[in-house]
Amino acid sequence: MADDHHLTPLEQAHQIIRRYDSSSSETRNTFQSNRHELDTYLQAVDEIQRNMDSITVSGNDGEQTEQQSTKVNSSIQIAMARLEDEFRNILLSHVSPIETDDYVSRSTSSLSEFHDYVSRTVTDDDDSVSVSVHTTGDDDVSRTDDNSVSVHTTGDDDVSRTDLGESSTTTRLSNYRSMSSIREIDLIPSDSIHDLRSIAERMIAAGYFRECVQVYGAVRKSAVDASFKKLGVEKFSIGDIQRLEWEALNAKIGKWIRAARVCVRVLFASEKRLCQLIFEHLEPEADDNCFMETVKAPAIQLFNFAEAISISRRSPEKLFKILDLHDAVLDLLPDIESVFDSKSSESFRVQASEILSRLAEAARGMLSEFENAVLREPSKVPVPGGTIHPLTRYVMNYISLISDYKHTLGELIVSKPATGSRYSDDLTTPDMDFTDHEGQSALALHLIWIIVILQFNLEGKSKHYKDNSLAHVFIMNNIHYIVQKVKGSPELREMIGDNYLKKLTGKYRQAATRYQRATWVGVLYCLRDEGLHMTGSFSSGVSKSALRERFKSFNAMFEEVHRMQALWLIPDTQLREELQISISEKLIPAYRSFLGRFRTHIEHGRHPENYIKYSVEDLETAVLDFFEGNAVNQHSRRRSSS
Repeated sequence: MADDHHLTPLEQAHQIIRRYDSSSSETRNTFQSNRHELDTYLQAVDEIQRNMDSITVSGNDGEQTEQQSTKVNSSIQIAMARLEDEFRNILLSHVSPIETDDYVSRSTSSLSEFHDYVSRTVTDDDDSVSVSVHTTGDDDVSRTDDNSVSVHTTGDDDVSRTDLGESSTTTRLSNYRSMSSIREIDLIPSDSIHDLRSIAERMIAAGYFRECVQVYGAVRKSAVDASFKKLGVEKFSIGDIQRLEWEALNAKIGKWIRAARVCVRVLFASEKRLCQLIFEHLEPEADDNCFMETVKAPAIQLFNFAEAISISRRSPEKLFKILDLHDAVLDLLPDIESVFDSKSSESFRVQASEILSRLAEAARGMLSEFENAVLREPSKVPVPGGTIHPLTRYVMNYISLISDYKHTLGELIVSKPATGSRYSDDLTTPDMDFTDHEGQSALALHLIWIIVILQFNLEGKSKHYKDNSLAHVFIMNNIHYIVQKVKGSPELREMIGDNYLKKLTGKYRQAATRYQRATWVGVLYCLRDEGLHMTGSFSSGVSKSALRERFKSFNAMFEEVHRMQALWLIPDTQLREELQISISEKLIPAYRSFLGRFRTHIEHGRHPENYIKYSVEDLETAVLDFFEGNAVNQHSRRRSSS
């Protein structure tokens, strides 16, 4: 080492380079523990590089120059191998996955909690009825290539409308800055970044840019993969997506949304920033090349899942998750455009825009398919007791959710529904007069149209009841349910409008009136005076035989109505009580008056209990049995008048 003072700077540089030859395992990790030696080594590389440049510029021939050039090239090769190893070692010491819990909101979407239920069952209070109105089968994807797709498969419930949450772990978040929704964090300490940039600068200057990029991309991609694994993002082929049942895919969509937000806004953004810190200005587009080398495959993996969903077969039960996915991609689009802003990453910007467009078209198609499914729902078996049809529950819960998504769907739905025509001979589709709904949005018209076709379908189902009175109760129950669901949702009520709500209210009241006419006109007809008085008689003027028949007819008719209609069901307590009161207001005064005028004629005859079977109080009590959905014992409800 004493003779080193007599060596030229170039000879000293050659000596330093060969001392740290990467082929020697003894010196493989020297620089990681001695920054001074790294600086000395880099200075030696610079010295050799300067001499290489001078030899190239001078262009002198001769044996001495050739030997010098060979020696310089040899040292450069040794140095680049050593720096490549050092570059890799520094990168490998910082490949821990990001702390995803710091950036993922733990809250859930109020809308998403309802999705699984909508796709499987229709629930109202304690009732739960499975309904299938969707018209398509298993998921299908039209693409034939075997691109990889990804889903988030671990963690809490899906989050569809909340932004990234703020973490209480301030030590972890102290090193990120905000750009719109982006959260950039320090993936590698600043001193290591300085070393990496210094090494990259020498490798690129020596013409080893490709090797530098390959090493960087391989190591950082492994770090991204580790974060993907922690987020629960895993690979699924297009075929895998095709084979997934919707119930399983339904859950994965919301979890993918959470993962995508962290990947784009934190992981990819931070990787891009790291590339800029290390490679910016060292070579044209060097930082972008390294960024794409790192994240291209993971980004394809991430975005292809959303693309697979966007081109999958449509069915109505998928609508709300599709809207969640649409909103998430729309929300992420500015961040995607910011993170992938170079020419080489243009494909990701295009893909995200195309996914958004296809999701929008899918949502429009699913709403149309839902309308057709409601119109054509074929069940013909009458629901027992004329209660609310499962289709009614399903449809009203469905459009209540639609109203919750009114901001998104309001942007997507811009055309009026395709209705029937009152001038058409087609009796399978109702018509709708749009002049009654001037000023309402296209989405509001679709919601009203869905209610119109639901009523149309229910009218058809009511014809399967053999008893007209029960058919009217069925219509009354279902339209009343529609009215209550509209009233119970401020968003839905605002969209439907009070004018149409009044029309619906009038329809269920009309059905109630028709029920009363169909049931009680005949019963009350027994309580008329006509036909009971004998003409030309000097006696009491009342035909006892006719009177007895009249009482017998009333008893038989009321007993049958009581027996049957106690089994019918009006589930809404207020509606049931209102109809019972309305019945009592017509029946009780008429019976009290009839009984008051003619009971003495029966009581003075033989076996009056065979004819006067009900007291006024008996009838009042019996009416309370109506529409409870329970069988009754008529004998326990009546007593003979004394």
